[in-house]
Amino acid sequence: QVALVQWTESVGLTLVGRDQSSVQLRSPGGHILNFTILQIFPFTYESKRMGIIVRDESTGEITFYMKGADVVMAGIVQYNDWLEEECGNMAREGLRVLVVAKKSLTEEQYQDFEARYVQAKLSVHDRSLKVATVIESLEMEMELLCLTGVEDQLQTDVRPTLETLRNAGIKVWMLTGDKLETATCTAKNAHLVTRTQDIHIFRLVTNRGEAHLELNAFRRKHDCALVISGDSLEVCLKYYEYEFMELACQCPAVVCCRCAPTQKAQIVRLLQERTGKLTCAVGDGGNDVSMIQEADCGVGVEGKEGKQASLAADFSITQFKHLGRLLMVHGRNSYKRSAALSQFVIHRSLCISTMQAVFSSVFYFASVPLYQGFLIIGYSTIYTMFPVFSLVLDKDVKSEVAMLYPELYKDLLKGRPLSYKTFLIWVLISIYQGSIIMYGALLLFESEFVHIVAISFTSLILTELLMVALTIQTWHWLMIVAELLSLSCYIASLVFLHEFIDVYFIATLSFLWKVTVITLVSCLPLYVLKYLRRRFSPPSYSKLTS
Repeated sequence: QVALVQWTESVGLTLVGRDQSSVQLRSPGGHILNFTILQIFPFTYESKRMGIIVRDESTGEITFYMKGADVVMAGIVQYNDWLEEECGNMAREGLRVLVVAKKSLTEEQYQDFEARYVQAKLSVHDRSLKVATVIESLEMEMELLCLTGVEDQLQTDVRPTLETLRNAGIKVWMLTGDKLETATCTAKNAHLVTRTQDIHIFRLVTNRGEAHLELNAFRRKHDCALVISGDSLEVCLKYYEYEFMELACQCPAVVCCRCAPTQKAQIVRLLQERTGKLTCAVGDGGNDVSMIQEADCGVGVEGKEGKQASLAADFSITQFKHLGRLLMVHGRNSYKRSAALSQFVIHRSLCISTMQAVFSSVFYFASVPLYQGFLIIGYSTIYTMFPVFSLVLDKDVKSEVAMLYPELYKDLLKGRPLSYKTFLIWVLISIYQGSIIMYGALLLFESEFVHIVAISFTSLILTELLMVALTIQTWHWLMIVAELLSLSCYIASLVFLHEFIDVYFIATLSFLWKVTVITLVSCLPLYVLKYLRRRFSPPSYSKLTS
């Protein structure tokens, strides 16, 4: 809209003022032209056009102006032999095409229309349908005024961002409402489709037979990008949904043009159902909202089209290029940290549960809790909370390295950081450590029950702190603070825990060596295993960090 107004100003026709009821223009001769707005028909994604009825205050003439997509306007304007050809030419240059038309109305025609329009708006049943029917009665045999082509430039660094996503193992589909030629041109400019790559343009199909023939023709192509229009897509999904999705998912890139907002959401939903993969939808306009909300992760780009998309999305970015960092750095770190944190929280709880189970079985399943009162609450909170949650600061590689090597992101597709295997490993570690601490405390305890509690609980706290240290890949100063703070809180609280723990026993050498032995037996094997694994089966990122 702004581009069109600026262009008219450059050729002498300037927009002076515009409010809800009037428009003022300055002609090249310096005269002010006043128009009264009688009716406005706003743009919708279904109608793909918008209109306005104005009265020239100097002459009293009433004119109905309309602009919209060439597909719908071609059937509204009077017959001509150049519209389709010029639209194609502009679209091949990557321009956004709009067709502008007008129709002069007499006072009687307008009064008749207004009466029917008001009546339709007051309808209780099928109001929108009746209103649309009344407006369509005006949209006939309109005079073609002009054709506009606005350049919609790519944002900076779109090409390298798409290249990064491809190298990370992410397949990119482009869903747009543009013409086929415009969409193809944009895909080539953005390097979504490489210059040397074959492009299969799916012919316009209207029935099952045509769709079958076209799918067979497409099946014979290998490693080529697919360009398909919304109408053909609808026919294919109606009759050959499974076959089409199977073929499309094998393509290196897919471009769907002339897509309605509901179609975009439908494609995202089908990808989720047919492939079982996670989907991320990125959009910048109001027509992308349904697609963004349907996807597993929605990213809205704040742009010239407003903030509708970014308000509906899970994440909002100001430039498309930021998508690379959002996924490669923040997304990767978030996934790995969430995996480590969730499994560690399970380990922390399972460890103390194992100890209680061992304790109960040794004492003939007597219903006696091992730790009472503040001990059990302190274990879940101040004694272990800070180090465990400091795991959210952990990262295996620097941000610059993650951006430079998007292949690291591809490792996450295997789901290794969080799987049944890793969960079972953490369960076994919990059972092993819980059993060692409890049996060790029972073997080495003196004569009183409070000694078992003192030895086992201190060993448990030290084991948890050492396990956090074992899990961490890159140390952050807050992690060290969290470890020291938790240990300090435990040592300081011993003064107040005399009803659970024998304070005098803690000060003896016997207590210290017993706790040290139990903690070493529970943690040392795991440190040795970690060293051996790093030595003989290092992870993919270790070469980049060395």
